[in-house]
Amino acid sequence: MPFIIVSGLSGSGKSTALRALEDAGYFATDNLPPELWGAMSDLAQARRIERVVVSTDARTRDFLAALESSYERLKKRQDGVRVFFLEAGDEVLLRRYNLSRRAHPLGDPSLLLDFKREAELLSPLRSIADTVIDTTALSDVQLAERMLGLVGISQGFDLRLTTFGFKHAPPRDVDLMLDVRTLPNPYYDPELRPRTGLEEAVSRYVFAGGENESFYQRLRGYVRESAERARAAGRHSYSVAVGCTGGQHRSVAVAERLKHDLNDLGARVIDHRDIPLAAP
Repeated sequence: MPFIIVSGLSGSGKSTALRALEDAGYFATDNLPPELWGAMSDLAQARRIERVVVSTDARTRDFLAALESSYERLKKRQDGVRVFFLEAGDEVLLRRYNLSRRAHPLGDPSLLLDFKREAELLSPLRSIADTVIDTTALSDVQLAERMLGLVGISQGFDLRLTTFGFKHAPPRDVDLMLDVRTLPNPYYDPELRPRTGLEEAVSRYVFAGGENESFYQRLRGYVRESAERARAAGRHSYSVAVGCTGGQHRSVAVAERLKHDLNDLGARVIDHRDIPLAAP
């Protein structure tokens, strides 16, 4: 079972690293004294928790005297123990603190003095670290990617497509909502009315004509750009809802085509929500 310990200087990005691992499936505990590392390991194994990450830093300074013995006991009872120590240049730490307006845990009048004292206080943790990460030039997104890479996690991107009918009310929990009611409506063709956009005949009807194909191409380009921008911003998923009147024909045909055309973004249809509501 991987047991990750994240430490480092205040403002170096520990919260970002912890959050990245938690989002990737680690059970995360912040501000855990070293003497409780073993108890956390035992509890996680008893509960069949597969991956654990804890954060220990200057906030636990009253407990750091037990660091060495706690670490040695943990390694004897637990495989997969790794320690990551994060640090950054004083000017960067100072800028980050000025932006956050948080008080330093050591509470000196001078932040620069705080940084120096903190580095000395945490030097034993830095000395046992398997990896020291300088975050001076890293953004939050870059740090999160670095952490996931160091623990062997390759987290892809998931473009989630769903369809709905406006007459049944739009969904509320999506990132982007598309209206395709201007496309030709197979409902008015008696032969196609009982069918769905999953069928080739319906899809051909929806996209027939150069203006309809052009509309779809622009729609696809907008979805691609929106999803790619979300991925570049550090998102691991992006949800798009495609709506027509009843959620049976046009929205389904468009979503299925988007799934095929945007496969490189991990596009998948998670639900054709209102097909079951279509009249027989």
